[in-house]
Amino acid sequence: MWRDLLPVGRHPDSRGYRRFAWTGADAECRDWFREQSEARGLVHELDRNGNQWAWLGDPEAGDAVVTGSHLDSVPDGGAFDGPLGVVSSFAALDELLARGARPAKPLAVVNFGDEEGARFGLACVGSRLTAGRLTTEQAHRLTDGGGVTLPQAMEAAGHDPAAIGADPERLARIGAFVELHVEQGRALDLSGDRVGVASAIWPHGRWRFDFRGEANHAGTTRLTDRRDPMLSYAETVLAARREAELAGAVATFGKISVEPNGVNAIPSLVRGWLDSRAADQDTLDTVVAGVEKAARAYADAHGVDLDVVRESFTPVVEFDHALRDELARILGRDAGLTVPVLGTGAGHDAGILSDRVPTAMLFVRNPTGVSHSPAEHAAEDDCLAGVSALADVLEGLACT
Repeated sequence: MWRDLLPVGRHPDSRGYRRFAWTGADAECRDWFREQSEARGLVHELDRNGNQWAWLGDPEAGDAVVTGSHLDSVPDGGAFDGPLGVVSSFAALDELLARGARPAKPLAVVNFGDEEGARFGLACVGSRLTAGRLTTEQAHRLTDGGGVTLPQAMEAAGHDPAAIGADPERLARIGAFVELHVEQGRALDLSGDRVGVASAIWPHGRWRFDFRGEANHAGTTRLTDRRDPMLSYAETVLAARREAELAGAVATFGKISVEPNGVNAIPSLVRGWLDSRAADQDTLDTVVAGVEKAARAYADAHGVDLDVVRESFTPVVEFDHALRDELARILGRDAGLTVPVLGTGAGHDAGILSDRVPTAMLFVRNPTGVSHSPAEHAAEDDCLAGVSALADVLEGLACT
């Protein structure tokens, strides 16, 4: 499975992945998922929001145990973020059935669409729509860098966008959702453990900073006469780093748009996106407020206007304590593992669904901690340990 999926959407120069929602690479991933489902005799289902489901047992029976993740990527992302969870889910189901286990509940593998938000700027679109945390109207306003709206992209890919929206009937079928994911950090590597259980997802969000100055000639405009928004933006990037260091949080300007974007032109607009995350809400608020305060001071000093827009936000997610403890108990009893419990600063579909259904996560060791990069990696024996752990969890939750 891993070998078949590996070349899909891989860029020949960067060697990273460009599997963006509702593109050709995304379609290839979806075809792969359907083929894996059909090869196992599972019932393949595409829901109203474009999420894929592979069912063992009656989907209508209720109290289903669901596992899976996503197959899309960030720009030039790694091979493991998302796909490891989907591949491991199919492999865990294979192992479970090979053991002769008899599921007493329906089981399903899911591929949530557009988790990374690389094309339309909002993460976890498929799960947000399903959970009612993104309205149909909001979804219709999502636009990519080329001006294509989400409904237009879905329709071009052969999916009817008319039905997108909250799907409480589907969520009501699910008794538990367990997402396996490569760890995006080095906690497991430092502790020497192959597999961990998630405790919570840090609160996090994205803020757009629009610095508006005055376009002018780069060679003839005196420095004292300039209203250059790039200066204010550059100073704000440094301020974000300082504020994050002081608070023990993280803050990143990782995306920028410049107009008119000419080498010999002073910009009229510099638009930068801030991603910030912290262990608690008060700390996150302090960091973002500090960055905005500094940005406004720099903008005033350079005669630049500034607008700050919060584009997305996810509060702290505490995974279901009973389900988390059950996973630790199953792994401790059946696999003989001492399972560390880890917090994470990365968002996931499991976090989006957490206030609708009981959710939990398993992490697989990442020796470098690198993620959202072609250097992202997990060793084969650790991946197989993750498959075995997930199979144990599915057996403990769904089988007699």
